[in-house]
Amino acid sequence: MTSRNAKRQLAGDMFPGMPSLLPKKPPKADADPEAMTLDDAIARSHAILDRVLAAFPVVATIGLFSGGNDSVIVNHLFRHRVGAIAHVNTGTGIPETTQHVRDVVTAWGLPLHELHPRHSYRDLVLGKVLSTRGKNIGRQVWKDFPGPAGHSVMYRRLKDEPLQRLRGQIIGRHGRTRNVVYLGGMRWAETDRRFRNAEEVDREGALIWVSPIVHWTDAHMREYRARHRCTLPHQHADHMLCTPNALPLNEVTVHLHMSGECLCGAFAKPGELDEIEFFYPHATKPLRELEQEAEAAGLPACKWGQRPPGERTRRRPAGRLCAKCTVLDGQADLLAEWRDTGLITPNQYATFARPAEAA
Repeated sequence: MTSRNAKRQLAGDMFPGMPSLLPKKPPKADADPEAMTLDDAIARSHAILDRVLAAFPVVATIGLFSGGNDSVIVNHLFRHRVGAIAHVNTGTGIPETTQHVRDVVTAWGLPLHELHPRHSYRDLVLGKVLSTRGKNIGRQVWKDFPGPAGHSVMYRRLKDEPLQRLRGQIIGRHGRTRNVVYLGGMRWAETDRRFRNAEEVDREGALIWVSPIVHWTDAHMREYRARHRCTLPHQHADHMLCTPNALPLNEVTVHLHMSGECLCGAFAKPGELDEIEFFYPHATKPLRELEQEAEAAGLPACKWGQRPPGERTRRRPAGRLCAKCTVLDGQADLLAEWRDTGLITPNQYATFARPAEAA
């Protein structure tokens, strides 16, 4: 089983309607957690978005849909309140997941922003992406298959940059009078990293990251699936969309227990690529071919999921969709471009680009 949270203990089964409680207070929570039924948790989720819409001039509310189990719930819950769905096609993922997102968003009758990074994962691994600004101009942004320390570069280049670009396309340079809301599926109960760092609302200039189900427990998630997923003994429709209100199911999550929309390998577990290959050999074929290219080029880390020799990881919180580890040569180059084009403010640039030791 390939599970990002295989070491976590699942809470015991609960009867529908029973209140569930987070085991302790998350560091960024304003108050101690309270026991909530699923309906209480849903009401709080909508109240979080209501509070944001009342406080800021929002011109677009967009759901972020990776195709995973948590993101499908937050988008199903808010599908009548968002104007569009955004999916980052990193170019490394399992095609079935992207197709799942396309089909589900079409069934919901919503516009889909399918976003693509400017630079490919292949070019990043082979060291073909060069810095264009600052003291690192002309230097490689990254080289080798990434280990944990390279995850920050992969996140910025493959996921965050397309989302920042979409935000820029929507509001242009009107950040003081217009805001874009991104709805994500982060939860305090999901991982230790997100327990420490996730917030209900995190404003980044004109971009407002909202995690409306951040307070949901695993029990709430299971009850929501049981309430909305089709269990009738019949031939199910594609993605189990058997009724207008049905909760979709991505077959990739059934096989792999993750969405598989990004296979950068920075936090890969031993044998993970072999398991993915068992179910989706067409998705791993480009990665196997890239391994051969990397080996022929003499790259020290020429295997997917292999930590580069001598890599030391300084764990730090980061990106709303993933987690940042450390700042590396070339990373600030992309941030400088965002600053110069108005995507982030100079103060945000200074915060994001400072060395880990200064944080």
